[in-house]
Amino acid sequence: METFEWIIVLLIAAASLAELARRLDVPYPTLLAVGGVGLAFLPSVPQWTLDPELALALFVAPVLLDTAYDTSLRDLRTNWRPVAGLVIAAVGTTVLGVALVCRWLVPDMPWAVAIVLGAIVAPPDAAAATAVMRQVGLPHRVLSILEGESLLNDASALFVYRLALMAMVAGPLGFDDYLPVFLLTVFGSIVVGVGLGFALRPVMSGLSHVPTSLIVQFAVTFGVWILAEKIGLSGILTMVAFALTMARGGGPRIPARMRVPIFSVWETVVFVLNALAFVLIGMQLRPIWERLGSGAARIDAIVIAAVVLGVAIATRFLWVMSYSALVLHNNRKIEPAKRPKRSWGGGLVVSWAGMRGIVTLAAAFAVPETLPDGSPFPFRDPILFCAFAVVFGTLVIQGLTMKWVIGRLNLSDDDPVAAEVRIGRTLIYQASLDAIESDDSVHARLLRKEHQAIIERNASRDHHEQPLNEVPGGPMRRQAIEAARRKAIELRNQEVIGDQAYRALVQELDWAELAAGGNASE
Repeated sequence: METFEWIIVLLIAAASLAELARRLDVPYPTLLAVGGVGLAFLPSVPQWTLDPELALALFVAPVLLDTAYDTSLRDLRTNWRPVAGLVIAAVGTTVLGVALVCRWLVPDMPWAVAIVLGAIVAPPDAAAATAVMRQVGLPHRVLSILEGESLLNDASALFVYRLALMAMVAGPLGFDDYLPVFLLTVFGSIVVGVGLGFALRPVMSGLSHVPTSLIVQFAVTFGVWILAEKIGLSGILTMVAFALTMARGGGPRIPARMRVPIFSVWETVVFVLNALAFVLIGMQLRPIWERLGSGAARIDAIVIAAVVLGVAIATRFLWVMSYSALVLHNNRKIEPAKRPKRSWGGGLVVSWAGMRGIVTLAAAFAVPETLPDGSPFPFRDPILFCAFAVVFGTLVIQGLTMKWVIGRLNLSDDDPVAAEVRIGRTLIYQASLDAIESDDSVHARLLRKEHQAIIERNASRDHHEQPLNEVPGGPMRRQAIEAARRKAIELRNQEVIGDQAYRALVQELDWAELAAGGNASE
């Protein structure tokens, strides 16, 4: 019972911190990190532990599928060079920099362990950064690069992590040992992920019951990850290939009555997993802190963690700004009229967007407690301590200043998404008019008038003043719907209609309100 009570308290606390973050316009993982530190030193906090083998599957698999499902393949193809640079070069630079610094500070640390720590803190979590960036109108290209990086940098970092753990367990390995692992991991994972996507697409799209569909989706998500790990593949690459295949096949066949609640549940699950990761790592900090022993040992641990944090931030700046300088230099050779719009500001934002999150925490959790011979995994406590320090430091330092940095750079967005929405809106409503062109009923004439008005409004000069999430006529529709809702409540209170009729009417008004667009808070 005590565990259940703690879970309720922690979920309420996480929800409260998320709401506070929304009001302060800061990424909610930043306040979760602060809460995790506070939790570590509260009296009577339970000592919960998590099986290391479960950590990556539990925390990373659903979050990764949710991210991959929304990823734009077109934007990935367009920005493949900067994305590849971040995924390979930036991650590699961070791994190497952290490993070198750790070996310098702690000469007794094996190279494999130093590389494990470097791989753990290497992959940024772009979710926190993009949450802030969407509020301030950054160039779409910068957002696309960060989202593409967040999808793939986990795979590169955790591949290095996996190889380093292999070396720690099996001893030093040669190139001939790594090459088959690399080929099998990369190409095998992609093939299996795409194959599973095609095989399971009919099953997933054929479900018509929301609870059943959700259960199957979560079971399949964890099942794909576990299968990939069991046969020696990369769970991350397999999941990315699987999600991209599913997103471009089964999505359009899912009706709106299922899609809306399913997306809401997934958003909630991702939030709960983020909160749980910070809670669990926070609960590990106090025993780690106590095991460090004397004051000198604790000071040494803080110094190492601070240096690792500094290296993690600096190496990203080193790569991103070097790449930006090279791109700007090459762009000078292009005619001004054809020269792509680039600036130092975009590179600075990408550099400062290197906040770490749930993948770093999960990878730290996943470090085994013992080696095959039963001896403790060397430096596991310092690895966990440094991992949380990097997550906490980047979320607080960069997360709380991200909006200010963007504001100082005065970057502007040409808003290609809004332009595409306007083009698409005209074409889809024209298609709806064509579909009912031969129908002369009263309902068809009314619908034709409404859709023709939307097309004309979309073509007017003032369409740029309309927010992206605002459908034509939305404010008027929501005003009318709110009046209808108040009337429904009045009719129920006066017992003109019963509860069942009231619920049916409210559900009808809810769907109409969703169709009217706009912000949910309005």
